[in-house]
Amino acid sequence: MADRDKILRYFKASGDEELAARLADLAEHARKTSKFKVSEFLDPHGKNVAEIVAANMEGIRLELDGGFPNAERAKAAFVAEDYQGKTDFGLVCYLVKWDKRYYTLGHRDILGAFMGMGCEREILGDIVLVPEGAQFVSDKTFTNYIESNLTQIGAAHVSLQQIAADELQMKEEKVKIISATVAALRLDAVAAAGYGMSRSRMADEIKSQNVKINWKEAKNGAQSVAEGDVISFRGRGRVELSEIRGTTKKGRCSITLKRYI
Repeated sequence: MADRDKILRYFKASGDEELAARLADLAEHARKTSKFKVSEFLDPHGKNVAEIVAANMEGIRLELDGGFPNAERAKAAFVAEDYQGKTDFGLVCYLVKWDKRYYTLGHRDILGAFMGMGCEREILGDIVLVPEGAQFVSDKTFTNYIESNLTQIGAAHVSLQQIAADELQMKEEKVKIISATVAALRLDAVAAAGYGMSRSRMADEIKSQNVKINWKEAKNGAQSVAEGDVISFRGRGRVELSEIRGTTKKGRCSITLKRYI
């Protein structure tokens, strides 16, 4: 219990206390039973929280698995150090196909279909577009529901088949390098430069809770951005502040951004 209390105190200031509590409870259960407990799918920020929880729980080790070789979203398994068995992450892998002659579907369309089915984001791992259609990983607890209901994405009828984990393909991301200058290293200014829009419009998007920084909901447009921070804009991909090059003669900040398309 002392471990859990220490962890929750650490995360209270950052607003991650609820997530940390859920993960700490899983770790405690694993330690008491000398087995393992597995979380829902976590984004990169959630994985960082899980790593801190495991590092501060005596007798626990952390394992992560999202199916894909370079998975962004993954489940966290808290495993008792004396457990010698194999960890079951409860993953099921799928290939979904549609007639590409008539329909063009993207990540947003596929995710939208799941949301329309009433699925929570936490039961889904990554979605990766492949030449045949798209591959995705989900929680096997929902296998029957997904296979019974995922028959259409938008106007396109789709077919769904389970595949082996070793058939999952590595996600390939296109990166666009953007050089820009901003008046200050504020979230609204940096994000506006990365996504090619006005600062005022980006400020509105932030207020509408469409923007995250390091996978956490942005507080406001004025919050500062540091080198290495990742900004995500709903439906528009991610932007990383990869380098702060210095200050121009006019006093503006010169930056380099990576936009992942």
